[in-house]
Amino acid sequence: MLKTGFSKLRPLARASFAPKCIYGPASSNRRWYGEGVGGYTPTDAVGSDGSEVRPQFPGATASWTHDLEFVNADRYNGIPVYRVMDRSGRVIQAKDEPKIPDDTLIDMYQKMTLLNTMDKILYESQRQGRISFYMTNYGEEGTHMGSAAALDPKDFIYGQYRESGVLMYRGYTLDQFMNQCYGNEMDAGKGRQMPIHYGSPAHNFCTISSPLATQMPQAVGTAYAFKRSPEKRCVICYFGEGSSSEGDAHAAFNFAAVLDAPIIFFCRNNGYAISTPTREQYRGDGIAGRGPAYGIASIRVDGNDTLAVYNATVAARNMAINENKPVLIEAMTYRIGHHSTSDDSSAYRSVDEVRYWDSTDHPIARMRLYLSHKGLWNEQKEKEWKNSAKKQVMEAFQRAEKRPLASWENVFTDVYHEMPPHLEAQMKSMRDHMKEYGKHYPVTSDRK
Repeated sequence: MLKTGFSKLRPLARASFAPKCIYGPASSNRRWYGEGVGGYTPTDAVGSDGSEVRPQFPGATASWTHDLEFVNADRYNGIPVYRVMDRSGRVIQAKDEPKIPDDTLIDMYQKMTLLNTMDKILYESQRQGRISFYMTNYGEEGTHMGSAAALDPKDFIYGQYRESGVLMYRGYTLDQFMNQCYGNEMDAGKGRQMPIHYGSPAHNFCTISSPLATQMPQAVGTAYAFKRSPEKRCVICYFGEGSSSEGDAHAAFNFAAVLDAPIIFFCRNNGYAISTPTREQYRGDGIAGRGPAYGIASIRVDGNDTLAVYNATVAARNMAINENKPVLIEAMTYRIGHHSTSDDSSAYRSVDEVRYWDSTDHPIARMRLYLSHKGLWNEQKEKEWKNSAKKQVMEAFQRAEKRPLASWENVFTDVYHEMPPHLEAQMKSMRDHMKEYGKHYPVTSDRK
């Protein structure tokens, strides 16, 4: 296997280690990778008159200086925040307004509000003990719909855990959301995952896993596979600013840049990593400021401006697909809800702070104003849609709650093609236990 695998990589290896010109046109002053100790020429590039032109140290592109000066973060202004609309939903410059069909704009808004409605009902269901856990998306709906609408359905998605709207935009149904959160017999994950750990091969959405940032290097690997295939696909990898402190994030950034992988890193900078505010997470210019250091094209965007998110993601996808390059988008937003049902955010932030963002800069409110200015939405449509959305969510909620839970036998299956003896023994022990004490457990699909 090893010999066969290496034979396939041999052409790539030859290309990687072949001498490459690194300075100037064809002349006696050219230098080549592959010359000198360690593959690099140890001397500086020189001009025809013998003067030093620029350093040729491997690992950096720079010029000479005679000033002993350290580079400090406060020497540079922060990366600006790109936006299209102001807070009143009016487009600032007409040239920036995307050409999105009216029915798509309405669909984006309706899914933002449908997600919000689903969040409210499932959050309350957890508080009532009906499901074990939940995480809301309050305040971040614009990042979901703006980015999802800009992608091609065949593009592959790696989420963190607060990207339910992206999956909803792709057609994941309310029943599928509810079945997963309840872990019932219709759950595609067979009840093995915590609530909100969605996944769907049909929607090109990798199953969520709890550990932070583990999806990031995996996403780069998938993007590199796409690069080596004839398909024009890219990967988008969502993560929060807290995840960017993990080692996996740094490995993924460098991995993607060195391999020129077609991936969009999409950071939702919502101000808090659970209870840790951004001021205690990092000292530099946010997350977008790290991109250039890795050699990644980067942009910072108003995450509460759905149109700005859309434009940025469209441009990022074009770059990833056509140039085989990674791109980093930092979407500035605010997490209005608690981190999860295990969190009480009033312990580390004020009610006034949350109320300000909810009332002043909410992405749903801004999108609604934009549609109203275009004559696509009004109070009557809003009232009718709110009633319809609540009815749809409640009906799916009731269907999911009535279904039996997934069978406990799923714990033992789908790992090995043939079940090994030690698992067979454990399964028999569990089966004997259920025969005697099954009446004390919830009804499952194998005991209807």
